[in-house]
Amino acid sequence: MEYNGVQIKWYGHDTFTLSYDNLTVCIDPYQLEKKINADIILVSHNHFDHLSNDDLQNTSTEKTTIIAAKECLGQIKANSNQVIGIEPGEEKIVFGIKIRAIPAYNLDKINPQTNQPFHPKQDKKVGFIITINNSTFYHAGDSDYIPEMNELSPDVFFVPVSGTYVMTAKEAASSVLGVKPKLAIPMHYGSIVGNKDDAESFKKLVSSCQVQIPTKE
Repeated sequence: MEYNGVQIKWYGHDTFTLSYDNLTVCIDPYQLEKKINADIILVSHNHFDHLSNDDLQNTSTEKTTIIAAKECLGQIKANSNQVIGIEPGEEKIVFGIKIRAIPAYNLDKINPQTNQPFHPKQDKKVGFIITINNSTFYHAGDSDYIPEMNELSPDVFFVPVSGTYVMTAKEAASSVLGVKPKLAIPMHYGSIVGNKDDAESFKKLVSSCQVQIPTKE
């Protein structure tokens, strides 16, 4: 699919590429079935389905810039020598593309083994707002519908919908009302938890903007 000249491709789970003017941004590469040559790779947090070193090897070259939540920095093994840490509120500009880190955390998704959220706020895991060709793309990472989302108003919103570790389809639909995107694209299903039914349920619940369910590459 395309938005304002930016090609959007989904590779399953939370993995997307945004391509424009010979530049490719890859977000959270995981279980890729084909090699991607990414100019920029974004890693939202340190869980294995977001920080996958095998997939980082298959998407990075020595010219690739990796921007990752700071908790990831000691774990990344990639072909790139340029690995930059980021935390909520920080902004980086790489190859003319602006990347802003947004908080990503749970409000009520509790790990029964630790009695703590799966994604605690204090870990400073992130989502990303990526500005390309004067359009904004918000990848929420693994998050519930948190208050910080209500100030964003991106053009495109990549929103997790599978529940358990992230928003349910119903919660995700509520978040769209606060985030106010022009286009919403469901994600975080089909690999760890959730399936296409979650994406379909989300689409039925959203009436305030266009929803596109992506086709896996």
